[in-house]
Amino acid sequence: MRIYSLICVLTLFSCSANYHYRKALKRGLKPLISSDTIRIATIDSIPVVKHDTIVYEKYFSSKDTIVHYENVFVPKTRLETRIEYKIHRDTIRMETRVEVQRAKASKQPNYMWLIIGLCIVGGFLFIVGKVVNKFL
Repeated sequence: MRIYSLICVLTLFSCSANYHYRKALKRGLKPLISSDTIRIATIDSIPVVKHDTIVYEKYFSSKDTIVHYENVFVPKTRLETRIEYKIHRDTIRMETRVEVQRAKASKQPNYMWLIIGLCIVGGFLFIVGKVVNKFL
């Protein structure tokens, strides 16, 4: 019985992939990092009054944007994949319901059976009229 309880405790409280990744980073793992820096230089001018004249002073300013990429794959836990699958499944279900409603709303009435029925009734009345005129 103790062995079963030990196995249950070990399986319930096992380490996740993020724990092992953080532990490897502490011990010296160097992830493959590639980054790109974009620098934007602008020239601005401000009017300044010097000795009764207006002089425009120019100054340069630069703004930079750093795009940072990490090329290390961290496996996801069972809980994370289950949540992703549930979200994906719910969104697909909602899209299919909308498409079914569009198909039902765009269905046009079929007048072919009405025309065929009128032709049959007209033919029947024509034959009945000929038969009645024959006996009169």
